[in-house]
Amino acid sequence: MKVEQIFDVSGRIAFVTGAANGIGLAMAEVMAMNGATAVMADIDADKLETEVARLCDEGYAAEPVVLDVADLEALRTAIDGAAGRHGRLDAVFANCGVSAGPGFAKPQGRLEAVSLEAWQRVVHINLTSVFVTIQAAAAHMMKQKSGRIIVTSSIAGLGAEDMVGYAYTATKAAINNLVRQAARELAPYNISVNAIAPGPFRTNIGGGRINDPEVAAAFEAMVPAGRIAETDELKGLILLLASPAASYLTGTVIPIDGGMTA
Repeated sequence: MKVEQIFDVSGRIAFVTGAANGIGLAMAEVMAMNGATAVMADIDADKLETEVARLCDEGYAAEPVVLDVADLEALRTAIDGAAGRHGRLDAVFANCGVSAGPGFAKPQGRLEAVSLEAWQRVVHINLTSVFVTIQAAAAHMMKQKSGRIIVTSSIAGLGAEDMVGYAYTATKAAINNLVRQAARELAPYNISVNAIAPGPFRTNIGGGRINDPEVAAAFEAMVPAGRIAETDELKGLILLLASPAASYLTGTVIPIDGGMTA
């Protein structure tokens, strides 16, 4: 099989949460630029409109859905709507997530400083909305006996991490086992469920905290590659997981972290 066949996603319908910037935008871009229709969902209506218009102007297929994933019924409706409009749903990227603030390396991130309200908000968005995304996507994919579900986790879910908040590490660890559990149930339906676990990437999560020179220097010191990555560097892995090349790959959590977990 030639490269253009084994990584072919042309004609597929891909639904991406948190698609107006960062990792979600990279997901939408690589799918659209390789022939898929990217249904891009985000809470930031203005940025979403700008990015969808840019992709469409460049000749790619993209459409916007203004969505707050914290509204679980709206999330279900958006996924159902995409499947209904296009008659199928081939790839769903459960990407949307929020920061829990700094970890215990900073006083405001220590156990005694973590509020229950902040904890519950992060759990709701980072874990519960991901579960609902998987659940809603699976309902359509089981009927068509095919599909790819790709979840954005983090290397913070693979071990203790003093640079990120408690709720973030906890939810990302939970996501990893959620992926494994769903993968086992859905495999007989020809549906794969996998997670990517990025290390430090330049995104706007946490208000773009990683762009603070002090924070950036701390992360760079932890990375064997010695630098923070750009979101374009995720596109190869994203395309792999959504393409025929990953036909026998499911239940995995794949670090992409410049060697941090090596």
